[in-house]
Amino acid sequence: MLVAGGGTGDALVMLAQQLSDAGTPAEIHYIDVSEASRRTAEARVRARRLSNVQFHRMSLLDLPASGLGPFDYIDSCGVLHHLEDPAAGLRALVAVLADDCGMGLMVYGTLGRTGVYPAQSMLRMIAAEGPVTERLSTARGLLNALPPANWLKRNPFVGDHLQGGDAGLYDLLLHARDRAYLVPEVAELAAAAGLRLVTFIEPAFYEPETFVTDPDLRRRLAGLSWLDSCALAELLTGAMKAHVCYAVQANNPVTPPDPRDPHAVPHLRGLDAKAFAAMAETGTRISGSFAGMTLKWPLPPLAPQIVARIDGRRTLADIHGGMMVAAEPVTWDAFAEQFAALATTLTGIGKLFLARGPG
Repeated sequence: MLVAGGGTGDALVMLAQQLSDAGTPAEIHYIDVSEASRRTAEARVRARRLSNVQFHRMSLLDLPASGLGPFDYIDSCGVLHHLEDPAAGLRALVAVLADDCGMGLMVYGTLGRTGVYPAQSMLRMIAAEGPVTERLSTARGLLNALPPANWLKRNPFVGDHLQGGDAGLYDLLLHARDRAYLVPEVAELAAAAGLRLVTFIEPAFYEPETFVTDPDLRRRLAGLSWLDSCALAELLTGAMKAHVCYAVQANNPVTPPDPRDPHAVPHLRGLDAKAFAAMAETGTRISGSFAGMTLKWPLPPLAPQIVARIDGRRTLADIHGGMMVAAEPVTWDAFAEQFAALATTLTGIGKLFLARGPG
């Protein structure tokens, strides 16, 4: 694995710790140009006594000639949009990606960062030079002076300058290079590097139907391609300040596991099976929030019984087998239909993942 532009180690530590906990042999390579960031990441890895990480101080642009790779998975979060040539950076990553593997990317989203770029332009006019402390002071003064009509002042989705201290404020308004992307531009960036987008995260928020209930509008939306649907959802909400996506080599035919495959193994994430079962017994919908909205998704009647049996080891056939010996046995067809509906909802909000089983 490669963590490209690993910073102070958030993604690195998460990956290394999870693989270590699972007993999965792994070789994780961290690269970054910042010596200070690397020292922090190294200290975090040492504190957890993780032995599956190697550190390199280098630019991701140097990867093709580095001798590193090929990698089974590459993570690059919040890096490409700060490069002088993001396309060249992505091509460098693809050069060390194994043919049948993939990567996770995050770049800034245009609409959710409404107001950021006019503020950056103002600060380039009045605080382009000088000590960092002085430029930060000017940035804070400008923020305090923003009138109510200013788009950054009115944007509730950008809080880096309110919560991230000096680092957050600098990254938001004073960074030397910063560009944002609309959904079609993310797809174009990926395609130009020889990649195929697999999904955006979380998938449900890139589905217009999540926000639209009018039957006539839904019928019209049904005719859109997947990418057009994602683009419309972005335009519809106006709240996506970043795009997280997964991509594979363009000629990689991989598809997500079939939720009707009896050999597939479901895994829960951030969802307590017992608490979910108790909640689901009292209603037929699960709620979540996005961009200040409370959203609700339907659950099939068998959802509590199915989720209660998910442990990350049982296949769908195993789970169905347990339900066959219950008080009211369930046929495979009925089970598969309801699990597919449940999987659509829970994978859409990042609460369930499917792994291919041994079959």
